[in-house]
Amino acid sequence: MRSQDRTRRVSRGPIGIAAAFAALFMATMVVAQTVPQLSGPSEKMENVPARPLPKWTVDDVRKMRAYPDQPPVIPHSIEGYQLSVNTNRCLSCHKREFTESSGAPMISVTHYMTRDGQMLADVSPRRYFCTACHVPQAEVNPLVENTFRDMSEMGVKHLGEH
Repeated sequence: MRSQDRTRRVSRGPIGIAAAFAALFMATMVVAQTVPQLSGPSEKMENVPARPLPKWTVDDVRKMRAYPDQPPVIPHSIEGYQLSVNTNRCLSCHKREFTESSGAPMISVTHYMTRDGQMLADVSPRRYFCTACHVPQAEVNPLVENTFRDMSEMGVKHLGEH
């Protein structure tokens, strides 16, 4: 008998919809009151001294890479280097034709390729902004402890070693 099916009658009509929205609103309010604030207490704005800038590593010694295919880090200061659509100071030393006179390592041949592997005469536009991958190093304490161990430190032997 349809007249005795109360669930269907309550869900129909504006009163049933209003009751459902009211219940949802009350449940949301209860949850909102029990969730802790993630950003911390709001404090008044004040001037605080800035932390001193770290000292850049400027020894020009190439650093060993931490993992395969890691982009090389920059072993010198790049402060004041201009990197824009029109100018890239990195290329004045690291571009293929300038490495002999500068003594800087040449950028990888992959920087002269398109996404499809086609070789270009000049640096690919997608590889033009060096600091997207390559970063200078600074003398700072790490924010998170690094427990990484190289495979050679774990007793793993190369193929053919006994």
